[in-house]
Amino acid sequence: MNPQPQLEHPGPVKNRRLRRNTAPSNTSLAHPPHKLLNIREIMTEGSNYDYLFKVVLIGDSGVGKSNLLSRFTRNEFNLESKSTIGVEFATRSINVDGKTVKAQIWDTAGQERYRAITSAYYRGAVGALLVYDIAKHATYVNVTRWLKELRDHADSNIVIMLVGNKSDLKHLRAVPTDEAKAFATENGLSFIETSALDASNVESAFQTILTDIYRIVSSKSLESSTTNIEPPKESISVGHSVDSNAKQGGNCC
Repeated sequence: MNPQPQLEHPGPVKNRRLRRNTAPSNTSLAHPPHKLLNIREIMTEGSNYDYLFKVVLIGDSGVGKSNLLSRFTRNEFNLESKSTIGVEFATRSINVDGKTVKAQIWDTAGQERYRAITSAYYRGAVGALLVYDIAKHATYVNVTRWLKELRDHADSNIVIMLVGNKSDLKHLRAVPTDEAKAFATENGLSFIETSALDASNVESAFQTILTDIYRIVSSKSLESSTTNIEPPKESISVGHSVDSNAKQGGNCC
């Protein structure tokens, strides 16, 4: 009788495979950004929702993207927050027209040296919050550049909302509301002013963009992105793996 074949590969190769696929233990994210989620994982984790939407937060560093994320997903605000390194994401589910919509919100670092990393994360996004600081006019001027980058890397039908953050700093306002609203109208964007500090309009901003996305999806208008936003029982695309150095850092203000 012939000997039974070996079922396991020799140790060194197996060890190399384990090292490659094992995620670092120092991350608090449900799924680290550098880990590529497969369909089975998503379906198992998300069996209690009807739709999964990927939304990105973009804008200059320091405008409050990370605190908008933490305010909406955890109802937290951190005055001592630092610039985000790489990309992180958080999730929250809401109800829209009787359907459970799970938002996977990605915080894209605004610092120029990370643009090569974060540009890959626009792919697969069906919504974007383009954030500026109402007290820093330069961050509003740069909205045009961020919008161009978004148009270049994201789906042409992505839903975009212009967000003037830090509305609590009324005494330091450098960007008139009417000017920003006119810019949004001219470029086909929705518009809102928020404050992650006092939570004003944060809930409304996310609820509005997620509802808009849902209505488009349910009417079958977002044709080129359907593979990214179908109900989880069919097909979902979440994101792309990046270098393990692009891990969660401190939160931006």
